[in-house]
Amino acid sequence: MTDAPPSFRSELRETLLTVGWALAIALVIRVILFQPVTIPSASMEPGVQEGDYVVVTKFDYGWGRASVPLNPPLPSGRLFGRAPQRGDVVVFRLPRDPKIDYIKRVIGLPGDRIQLIRGTVLVNGVPNRRTPLDRVTDPTSPEVTVTRVRETNAQGRSYITFDRGPDHDGDDTEVYRVPEGHYFMLGDNRDNSLDSRWPSEIGVGLAPAENLVGRGRFVLLSWRQGAAFFKPWTWLNLDPARFFRSLS
Repeated sequence: MTDAPPSFRSELRETLLTVGWALAIALVIRVILFQPVTIPSASMEPGVQEGDYVVVTKFDYGWGRASVPLNPPLPSGRLFGRAPQRGDVVVFRLPRDPKIDYIKRVIGLPGDRIQLIRGTVLVNGVPNRRTPLDRVTDPTSPEVTVTRVRETNAQGRSYITFDRGPDHDGDDTEVYRVPEGHYFMLGDNRDNSLDSRWPSEIGVGLAPAENLVGRGRFVLLSWRQGAAFFKPWTWLNLDPARFFRSLS
């Protein structure tokens, strides 16, 4: 005699169990280890560009409410929390709307005094060194020419920023004092970024530690301008030159 074929009900149960386990494993990986983030703006050019698909590591700063999808009403604080370092590229929840992820660079830590004078960042009165490199076309605004500037902070962290020239909004600021449990964030595209230079009503304000999602590590994939989820014919409009690019 041959075994009776499995019933539809048992097959359905096995399928649902398999899908359930797969979803549970994916959720654990997303909460504890890695999270992909699609970049919708040009505020972190040139290192991070619009259309990049960035991998964020969740374990660098510990885990908190922002580590979990949909920002559930969990207790404040962070499990195994560790502080970011100046120069880290960080993904965090926008203080005025925690459903939105932002990506910026950490410039100021709790207790720091931050100021910009003629586009130069001063941390506790010490200016970050700026070395102009060359003039290039802005990747997402071909009509705009910018200067690539290598910025190096007092800890020796170095990265490339964009500068559209003098006398732009945000080039000269007051002194910001970063309170405990908060961070001062800037976009690398300095003249095209709403960040901690502006109050939380229109920019970022000072980002709370509990809003940190994780550290941006590398670009996994990248789509050229014009690609969109609701335009299937654009899904293969990829930019292989940006694949697996590390974020400094």
